[in-house]
Amino acid sequence: MQQRKEPKEWLKQIKTFMLDLDGTVYLGNRLFPWTVPFLTKVKEQGNNYIFVTNNSSKQKADYLKKLQAMGIDVQSEQIFTSGEATRYYLKKNRFGKRIYLLGTPALEDEFQSDGYELTATDPEAVVLGFDMTLTYEKMRIACDLIRRGVPFIATHPDFNCPTPEGPIPDCGAMIAFIKASTGVDPKVIGKPHPEMVEALCVKFGLETDKVAMIGDRLYTDIAMGQQAGILSILVLSGETQPGDLEGSPFKPDLIAENLGEIAEWL
Repeated sequence: MQQRKEPKEWLKQIKTFMLDLDGTVYLGNRLFPWTVPFLTKVKEQGNNYIFVTNNSSKQKADYLKKLQAMGIDVQSEQIFTSGEATRYYLKKNRFGKRIYLLGTPALEDEFQSDGYELTATDPEAVVLGFDMTLTYEKMRIACDLIRRGVPFIATHPDFNCPTPEGPIPDCGAMIAFIKASTGVDPKVIGKPHPEMVEALCVKFGLETDKVAMIGDRLYTDIAMGQQAGILSILVLSGETQPGDLEGSPFKPDLIAENLGEIAEWL
């Protein structure tokens, strides 16, 4: 990990901003008024932004549709999910193309489009995503394979996914079920783990000292920034409140009220 620099000077070197979505860019289905001016300023300076999400239950097309409907100028390549980072990890570590996948049809489509065969017969890995179509049979098969020694990989660690109706069980809760049954911890890829940054930097040919992470969660967005050695900027427009910083092991390099304040710094 590189030595931390003076944050405001470091900010001047940033060429690519990794942006969390809910709580940073928008809240639920409401776009923050400062989001588009921030993105416009980034583009005017010749820099780039990439939206990064742990949610592996949806395809890029779903996020693309939502963001474009909100009036955001974004292309498919500017959306990066934990599912995509997981496929990078599998390729880097020379896993084969046969996997047992617990995921939504959207995640299944993404893996199959990338050449993966989804099978319970002699897979080279068990991959767990945020599976909103989860069944007991899927869990039984996964646990059986993991007990036999098949490597266990999870797209992200979030215990709950926020919804307008309240939180619903996410991938982390499903990890807990499998671990309770098998005693095996998975290799987790998404935020806060640095594999997410590594995969994105490889894909786009980025240098880590020119990449910043902006998000509203200390234990995912800021923790990942720290672990990956990139500039981390906390916005207070979502989950984290100023009092949450006390006693937290995850300390951002910079704190802003929202993206609008960061735009002023730029």
